[in-house]
Parts: sequence; C-alpha cells; structure tokens
Amino acid sequence: MIQPRVKIKGKFIFSVIGLSVLMLLVLIPNSSCEVSQGMSKPEELVPIEIREYQGENLSSINEFRENSIRGPQFIDTASYQLTISGLVESPQSYTYDEVIANRQNYTKVVTLNCIEGWSVRILWEGILVRDLLQEANPSSDTKIVIFHAYDGYTTSLPFDYVVNNDIIIAHKMNGVTLPPERGFPFQLVAESKWGYKWIKWITEIELSDNENYRGFWESKGYSNSGDLDEAFFERR
Repeated sequence: MIQPRVKIKGKFIFSVIGLSVLMLLVLIPNSSCEVSQGMSKPEELVPIEIREYQGENLSSINEFRENSIRGPQFIDTASYQLTISGLVESPQSYTYDEVIANRQNYTKVVTLNCIEGWSVRILWEGILVRDLLQEANPSSDTKIVIFHAYDGYTTSLPFDYVVNNDIIIAHKMNGVTLPPERGFPFQLVAESKWGYKWIKWITEIELSDNENYRGFWESKGYSNSGDLDEAFFERR
C-alpha cells in the first residue's frame, strides 16, 4: 500500500509543477518580447576623441576657452547651407552632407594660438577651401576671401594665402564631429594665424577685391594679417 501512495503523490506533485510552469509560459512571452525589442535598438555612445596621433600628444577638445561674440551657436543641419558668393562665375550652395561627402577630406595636426595666451594642438579633418572655391570659378579680380559666421562674425584672408596653402574648413577634431561650442558645422583652420582668424560656424565664403575689408576684431584694431610672427594689435 505504501508504494502506490508514493506513486500517486509523485504524480500529484508533478502535475502541480507542470501547471505552474505552464502558467509562467503564458505570462512571460510579452515581457520577454519587450526586452528583445528594446535590445534591438543599440544605444548611441558618446564618441571618444583621439588624444595621440602618430606618436604626438594632442590637446583635448575641452581645453578651449569660450570667447565667441555671442556664445555657442546651435545650427540645424537640415536647413544649413554653405554658400560661395562674390566674385565668382558660378555661385554655389551646399548642404552639410554635400560638403563632406562629395569631395576629398584631409587630416592635419595644427596648433591654434589665442591672443589670450593659451594654445591647443588638434588633429583637424576637413575640406580644402581652395577645392570649394575652384568649383565656383573665382574671378581674376579676387584679392581676398571673406568668411561669414552664423553669429554675424566675419574675418578675411588673402586669396593667395587660401589657394596656395592647404587651408581647410574642419568638420572634425581629434576624430569626433565638431561640437557646437567648437564651431559645428565648420571651423576654419587658419594655420600660422592668430586664433581670431579661425572663424567658427561658417555659413558663407565670399570672394572680394576689397583689400581694405576689416572683419569683426580687425575693425577694432586687431591686425588684418593675423600673422603669428607679428603683434596681433595694430598701432594706428
């Protein structure tokens, strides 16, 4: 008599366990499905900047000081246009993607020196300005290139300086996309020039024959050449 009772009891226990498992299987599918759906969308991580390039230590993109005339500008790429205007036969207008995707990109380590006494050495990536200008067919009367920024800031450089040197407008620094504070979508890498020539948030590149043009700081007495080997403030 004992043996049958053991068998019956075992079957009863098994039935209870089976019923419990079945109930769990009915209840679990929705939650497990939700987890799977959630995991199918990868979380975007913050990009990590390069701090060393070809054995050379680089400054951090966070080592800059904020000194723009109206604070950081936040530009919507959906409506952004970079225009090439002035003394050109074929004025151009590009979206952000058209600028960076349809032409050769270049990288270059260049130090930015600010008149405030600080400097940063950064790996810049961008487009040669002369490549953009060639597409617009500059006039032979062109003497200077005027850069316009989203916040109203302007500066200028000699046409010969721009086309005879590997001058870029950068869209990346240390391997990451320019943050808004650093000039997104484009900053001029005006090597061998003081920092006020490194215009950020570029929206227009204008070709002109007005050699007397003065940009924002230049009109307030700063050197129009902006050469590092010269004083940044002109005596008048």
